[in-house]
Amino acid sequence: MHLTKRTDYGIRVLMYCALNQDCPNRIAQIAEACCISEFFLFKILQPLGKAGIIETVRGRNGGVRLCRPADQITVLDVVKATEESFYMAECFGKHKISCPLVGNCNLSSVFQKALNAFFDVLKRYSIECLVQDRSLYKKLLKAS
Repeated sequence: MHLTKRTDYGIRVLMYCALNQDCPNRIAQIAEACCISEFFLFKILQPLGKAGIIETVRGRNGGVRLCRPADQITVLDVVKATEESFYMAECFGKHKISCPLVGNCNLSSVFQKALNAFFDVLKRYSIECLVQDRSLYKKLLKAS
């Protein structure tokens, strides 16, 4: 399985917001700290907002902030919000497949168990866990 850049950057954005929970974080500051364009940042923020992970505040003192404490947002929450599919093989999809073993193959159940194990690990880690060394991450992400 390969996670997309949207997920990678989405986690970085949430780490930045976790370091600055006191006030909304400006789009330009987040984009600069995470080394992404503001345009791509907006694409990342949409699914995170839809999933109830972040909220955007409009206006002069607006920006982006977490909807709930960072210790209540798991890495799995982010992955599920930003990834479009978790197909590990053709037989995971909903479209017609050409494999003659469909319905009689044990491989799909092996893949499903692997995916469930992957999800179980991601569920154990919160965004807060990722920024435990706050002083280091504040320095790396130039967070205030």
